[in-house]
Amino acid sequence: MGFDGLVVVSDPYLQRRFTQTDLRALQAQYAALRDASPTGRLRLRDLPAAISGLRADAEKENSAPDPPPPGPGLTDEEWASVLKAVARADERPHQDASFELFLRVYAEMQLRLKAGKKPGGGGGITRSSSSSAAAFLTAATTTLLHTISESEKASYVGHINAYLAEDPFLKDGLPIDPATDHLFHITKDGVLLCKLINLAVPGTIDERAINTKKVLNLWEKNENHTLCLNSAKAIGCTVVNIGTQDLAEGRPHLVLGLISQIIKIQLLADVNLKSTPQLVELVEDSKEMEELMSLSPEKILLRWMNFQLKKGGFQRTVTNFSSDIKDSEAYACLLNVLAPECSAKPSAMSVKDLLHRARLILEHADRMGCKRYLTPKDIVDGLPNLNLAFVAHIFQKRNGLSKQMKQVSFVDGLSDDAQVSREERSFRLWINSLGISSYINNVFEDLRNGWVLLEVIDKIAPGSVNWKMANRPPIKLPFRKVENCNQVLKIGKELKFSLVNIAGNDIVQGNKKLILAFLWQLMRYNILQLLRNLRFHSNGKEITDNDILAWANKKVKESGKHNSRMESFKDRSLSRGTFFLNLLSAVEPRVVNWSLVTKGEKDEEKQMNASYIISVARKLGCSIFLLPEDILEVNQKMMLTLTASIMYWYLKRPTSYSLDSENGSLCETSSTSTSDDSASESSIDENGAR
Repeated sequence: MGFDGLVVVSDPYLQRRFTQTDLRALQAQYAALRDASPTGRLRLRDLPAAISGLRADAEKENSAPDPPPPGPGLTDEEWASVLKAVARADERPHQDASFELFLRVYAEMQLRLKAGKKPGGGGGITRSSSSSAAAFLTAATTTLLHTISESEKASYVGHINAYLAEDPFLKDGLPIDPATDHLFHITKDGVLLCKLINLAVPGTIDERAINTKKVLNLWEKNENHTLCLNSAKAIGCTVVNIGTQDLAEGRPHLVLGLISQIIKIQLLADVNLKSTPQLVELVEDSKEMEELMSLSPEKILLRWMNFQLKKGGFQRTVTNFSSDIKDSEAYACLLNVLAPECSAKPSAMSVKDLLHRARLILEHADRMGCKRYLTPKDIVDGLPNLNLAFVAHIFQKRNGLSKQMKQVSFVDGLSDDAQVSREERSFRLWINSLGISSYINNVFEDLRNGWVLLEVIDKIAPGSVNWKMANRPPIKLPFRKVENCNQVLKIGKELKFSLVNIAGNDIVQGNKKLILAFLWQLMRYNILQLLRNLRFHSNGKEITDNDILAWANKKVKESGKHNSRMESFKDRSLSRGTFFLNLLSAVEPRVVNWSLVTKGEKDEEKQMNASYIISVARKLGCSIFLLPEDILEVNQKMMLTLTASIMYWYLKRPTSYSLDSENGSLCETSSTSTSDDSASESSIDENGAR
């Protein structure tokens, strides 16, 4: 069986040389380089400069697959030798470079840098590879040299053991021994990860949709992993370059990275103004309020920490969860401010040895009832993830903020109506799922400089942004922000968006209604383009909302449910949930367990159906960001995106379709072709099963 996200290469050398994680990351880099080219082409002669740029970025960010060793790169003569070594007889410098040719050049560059090869010193990665290349392939480090932190693993294992110990399905496998690799084996069926997501954001996954038999087959495990990854995206995790196969194999660095994100979301859940309105104490005026609303939870936590430290007379400002707290001085002050009654002798600051001091800090936290999440050595070593977890847990236990809300005028605008809040959430999660370089925490604040919107547009409509005219953050001058937003609207008009009575300054000013309206048009454009780009489409005809509606009704009718139909995406009967369950069953009969479905007549029954629909759709492979309330209230926009996501998953299967020009419906035709279209694909379906 196959798994979505698999990157297939024909060259056996490349199959051995790169893992699937490497291939997905490099495929994204290859596409980005090609799109960035002024001609939209990437030629063999362009590869040295392009790959050298990737290497430079890797040294800055340490994020490229299998990064080469730091230091000087290859000379022009060495690059010429690389191209000569890897290019086949029919591959010319002016010809377009295929993805596999790109991989061969990238791999040979790494070999030259690691082995210190000079021109003429070897035959490159041809069919008869040199002895050093063969040795490299058979060594223990043939793939990425990913390391995991044993301290982080032990901390996350402790968290899982503490919070999931009573789970009926998992209790036989818990506690996990942090000294072994049991964590990476117990996650291979996907159940623990799904449960962990629900722990972080309760209700994200309807647990009735999780496959929880004692023995699961490969398909059932893959469904769980697909449900896990799409649900992780729906709570704000970044899962770019993580596929279902990676979880099935229990790849340690990827599993631990995902667990780290999920636990972080759980621990930071209350570090925002909505959950903890007392955070208003940290600001003095409306300008500071705007700044606070745009900060990430980590930055808010730092700001809270410094607010408390100031009370204790601490002289320094803590700017990170690493080097600034290695000496435990900030911790000593923080805990004395929050819980002076839990202090003991000797005091932490009376001890000079840093490990001893850190041990006293953790003992103080124990007396407060805080979980440790780290060891004294982790504090001294400045491990940022574990220190962040520790401070977040202290905030959960005792934040030291006044229970009496500060009565200030600029707080009045904080409360949004429920629908605005849900739409902001959906668009925020959708944007963060696209894999752009920026991560947003608040749509209304983070989009105001126009830069993120330009990144989103460039992702869903490649080549439409004039980056030479764009102003990169940080942007202090307001008119520079307006310039970015004006370009955003200019492109929107070119994409035929409805932009009546909206100007660039409206976005800069944070006009919520206009920002949401623009984002909806971006999301809708993305969905329709993804559907249009599938190879089932004939004659380049545009997909419309009516086509999606007609397709859904046709599929349900063909499944034998003649009385189940939606008249529009505003049809109030959709709140019952039965139509979408019929649609899901029509595209994949085995995915719906009908014994769990209610008639959807009472409010409680509707709620149960809505929750089940979302989890079943994600389990199928749909990347969606709506909430059960959107179905219950029949939010027209979310009904369209849900239907379109199911349609996209169905049409991506290895069968082609054509558009019936007479009635606008989509007709299935017999074909063995598959779609490899990938532009902005992550926004709808990155991890869906096939």
